[in-house]
Amino acid sequence: MKKKIIIIAVFVLIIDLVTKLLIDNSYNLNESNVIIPNFFYLTKIYNDGASWNILAGHPIIIIIITIIVLIALLIYQSRFKINLRNTLAFSFVYGGIMGNLIDRMLYGYVIDFFDFKIFGYDFPVFNIADIFIVCGIFLLFIAVIKKEDEA
Repeated sequence: MKKKIIIIAVFVLIIDLVTKLLIDNSYNLNESNVIIPNFFYLTKIYNDGASWNILAGHPIIIIIITIIVLIALLIYQSRFKINLRNTLAFSFVYGGIMGNLIDRMLYGYVIDFFDFKIFGYDFPVFNIADIFIVCGIFLLFIAVIKKEDEA
């Protein structure tokens, strides 16, 4: 694995873990603070499921799936062209996945806190790791469209 990917992934991981620690130490469970009324809140929750609470109550299954995904990404990464976008993509995904994996392994849940209510829909609460994972996957999607996964 490229050294740059590791460095950026560790930076992402640190940002994620620090923000979760700050929220965990500053908020009570389910406590919410309005940032922008009727739109954005900081709400501390413990999420023992994956996205949209999939597999809630089954942390071992989520941990196993996560490890399999990490291994698959490490193998698949070698097929990608080496450029800044792909370096950032893999760094973001690895750092984000590791942030949530560490939470699951230590606590059995992930600390989530970004809470958006848009057009009456209360989106699932998420964290920094989730943001980086989604951004990384989006960048990988662009690379696949550009056929940069055939290098």
